[in-house]
Amino acid sequence: MPLVAVLALGACASKETDDLALDDTPADQLYNEGLAFRAAGDLREATKKFEEVDRLHPYSEYARKSLINLAFTHYSRGQYPEAISAAKRFATLYPGSPDAAYALYIMGNSYFHQIPDVTRDQQVTARALATMRELVQRYPDSEYASDARKKIRVTVDQLAGKEMETGRYYLKRRNYVAAINRFRYVVENYQETRHIEEALSRLTEAYYAMGVVSEAQTAAAVLGHNYPESQWYKDSYSLLKKGGYEPSANPRSWISRAFESIKVL
Repeated sequence: MPLVAVLALGACASKETDDLALDDTPADQLYNEGLAFRAAGDLREATKKFEEVDRLHPYSEYARKSLINLAFTHYSRGQYPEAISAAKRFATLYPGSPDAAYALYIMGNSYFHQIPDVTRDQQVTARALATMRELVQRYPDSEYASDARKKIRVTVDQLAGKEMETGRYYLKRRNYVAAINRFRYVVENYQETRHIEEALSRLTEAYYAMGVVSEAQTAAAVLGHNYPESQWYKDSYSLLKKGGYEPSANPRSWISRAFESIKVL
């Protein structure tokens, strides 16, 4: 047999032997090595060890422990899609685990750190919101719930901001119906965000431009009632005044009904 062939066979045999040796490594040894690397700050090597446990000993207790650690190391390294995948698997496989809340927290934060500028698609923002809400609903007393609630407010504000940005786009191009639909969505779904004052003011502007004066008056009246010192109200009031009108709420308007649900009108 040619020497090259012998060397090739020897290399293959050596690799197979190494693989078998690796496969025989106990789960607890791999897991503890992963913990040691993690404690030393070597998250790259820690990730490798936890992945080996997950791959070679998938049904062991150490696989469960390694999976949540994988979520952590991926997240800490900024590998958010991988962190989401590991955390989602953990939450699905071990919903009753004490670490299930932590898995959701890692998943939510991984989405949160990928939230784009308000001018771009907000699908990731919606996923961050849904995950944080699930965390608060399922584990309201967990140590992660408080921060999750803060991030819920941030993501809701971001989603409202996207609706406002799109509504302003349509308003500028005099597509009033499309603009109103966006501002209406903010009024009906995001009343507790910082965008509500502008949304009501923009509704006043859009309805007035369409000649639907009653709705314009109602939007301005609701705005003035709830935010009398707002510059947005002053602008809306001035707009109506120029046409000889004043803010006046129509109780049958959808705007009035939207605010009745939170008892502010």
